[in-house]
Amino acid sequence: MEKENDINRGRSNKGGGIAENILAFLDASVTKDTQDANDDRIAFLEAVFAASIVPESGFPPTNKMSEAVFQILRLGKSLELIMASFQLLNELDKRYPRVYLSNSSSSASLDLVVVKEAWLPFVLGLGTNDSEREAAHKKSGATLDSSGFHLLIQDIAAVAGEEKFQALDTKSLGSMLLFQYLVNVLEADILPRNSVYEETMNWALLRESLLNVLLGSRKLNYKGLVRDCLTIICGLCQIQSAFSNDKICLENYVAKPSDSCDTAVAIALPEIGQNTCIAMQKLLILIMELDISKKKADMKDLTTRADGVRTPLVEVILDELTYNKGLLSPFLQVFNEPKWKLEIILQYFWKYIAKPSIRTRRSTDFVDDETFNGALKCFSNGTSTKGIIKRIGIKEIQLLLAHGYKAQLLLLSEQCPAEAISDSKEDVRGNSLVEISKNMISAFNSLRRTDECMEILSYVKEAMFTAATLLSKKS
Repeated sequence: MEKENDINRGRSNKGGGIAENILAFLDASVTKDTQDANDDRIAFLEAVFAASIVPESGFPPTNKMSEAVFQILRLGKSLELIMASFQLLNELDKRYPRVYLSNSSSSASLDLVVVKEAWLPFVLGLGTNDSEREAAHKKSGATLDSSGFHLLIQDIAAVAGEEKFQALDTKSLGSMLLFQYLVNVLEADILPRNSVYEETMNWALLRESLLNVLLGSRKLNYKGLVRDCLTIICGLCQIQSAFSNDKICLENYVAKPSDSCDTAVAIALPEIGQNTCIAMQKLLILIMELDISKKKADMKDLTTRADGVRTPLVEVILDELTYNKGLLSPFLQVFNEPKWKLEIILQYFWKYIAKPSIRTRRSTDFVDDETFNGALKCFSNGTSTKGIIKRIGIKEIQLLLAHGYKAQLLLLSEQCPAEAISDSKEDVRGNSLVEISKNMISAFNSLRRTDECMEILSYVKEAMFTAATLLSKKS
């Protein structure tokens, strides 16, 4: 059930006089770049924090206050301003959520509360007309529509794709922090909606989510967006790898930054880059979960033609990874959510090889074995192994099997935690681990017999060592 939040109705009414005083800290020109103007902006952010966050009886920020903080994040020229506004926006959203679950009603189920008057960093057609959206898009530092969101991702992708990460500057880090904030907003909006949807199967709740409206916009080049997302993940992965593997490189970068990069940016880059990768993974997972929810709604005839048709994200990712195989290794290295990582790996395999069949106990019929164990069994003989190598590639197979094996182990450990399982479940998990580990080693032995010149990757060696260790403990 969805209802409007009466408590937060008219957020701008409470503390209106205080809000006007706080807004007075800002100069009329938000783009003015002087030390005095920056000092005023810092004072404004501190005043908002003191009024809305510090006291228990603090009042929610007015829409003008929230928009002003957002403008500082988008247009700030100093790292101090950008970081302060980013942190403040996240604190405000945690303190005054726009969408949340409430158990205040007499029913046992939770109610979905949507604060319709709350300020949003997006203009996506929710209660606005085309002229209003166009005016907001053109306004400097204003809220974003779907095309503006894609432009932001394109800007980050252009920087992440640079071979020389010294080109990164304050503006680049500001774009990354802005993206992280927007993903947090999308997540906070859709998670409570999805919780109620799982109970009620009310597709309208997810249809109206910011993420669904964003992805359904005609202004958005969906496949281009996904391509840019993968560029960011893989590009930032290489930057992170350069810093983590080469301490001298990091020290030189910090000690002798380029003309376009100051020391503060150099120090902040590793953490902000890593958090941007995490935010990008979060965005991809949210889209894939939304695809699953929409598929369930489709199967129950809950959707309409107005919902449109969008290619599932997993399929788009597969197309990109198979078209540009250079993306496969960095993508698998960064994308670490085991359920979806394994799903992508399995669909990659089934795109090129026939699914193996298994005989059920109660029937003489055969059914498809779409599990990771089923994929491993495809390497049971030299003929099939040779065909798979020809279609996929020896290096790519190693990456898929090694990452798939570790993802499978993580899923098994999450499903049956060692400290909270019965003896029977322990036996099931143990048998699964033994069988998968045996088939993992068998698959790589088959690869080596088929391609005697195969160079085993370091990540694969780790996976093989793990499999051998698990087998030795179970024997």
